[in-house]
Amino acid sequence: MMNANSKPITAADKTFIAIRDHIVEGDIPAGSKLSETELSTNYQVSRAVIREAINRLESCHLVERKANVGARVVSLTHEGLIDLYLVRESLEGMAARLAATNMSEPEIADLNKLLDCHFDEVKQGQSYYQEAGDVDFHYRIILGSKNQHLISLLVDGIYHLIRMYRVQQGMAGPRVSTAFDEHKHIVQAITNRDPELAEMLMRRHIMYSRNNIEQKLA
Repeated sequence: MMNANSKPITAADKTFIAIRDHIVEGDIPAGSKLSETELSTNYQVSRAVIREAINRLESCHLVERKANVGARVVSLTHEGLIDLYLVRESLEGMAARLAATNMSEPEIADLNKLLDCHFDEVKQGQSYYQEAGDVDFHYRIILGSKNQHLISLLVDGIYHLIRMYRVQQGMAGPRVSTAFDEHKHIVQAITNRDPELAEMLMRRHIMYSRNNIEQKLA
């Protein structure tokens, strides 16, 4: 979902995406050991395909290898959250700054339309925050930066680990509506072509999100 240039074409792609989503959603628990034999049976593919998928998951920071232990799903920790969100705050702040300058008018119009759809969901009491809607909002701004190195660092690098923290720790209650309000102000700054304000608001938004998850982890 987070890679605009790839679709699951091969068995290896499909297997990687399936395992990745199961890790993000907690179906494969954080901290659990990954057995090539067991995964090969569960996903009905060869061990070579599983091995490739595990290597790709390691590149996404969802899996780690330790000597004499093998491959494990990463654990969700307080320290890991802080480290990850500090990086996210900086990189996505930069993305918002660049998006305010580089997004086309049609892209900004589409971003505003997306926000209108989110408003309807929030008004109906639905939580879009854990789902594709919120991810799509951030994703569009990242792509709107037009900076390929930044896009690669976020989309191909850490974004699924970010999703893992957010999906499994959850967003509910007052944070849903306040997060939507923060999105609205970020989009307004981008629409007004105000890069400094867009960056400041995005950084603050991610800091508030970090604080919210931090409280749950504590």
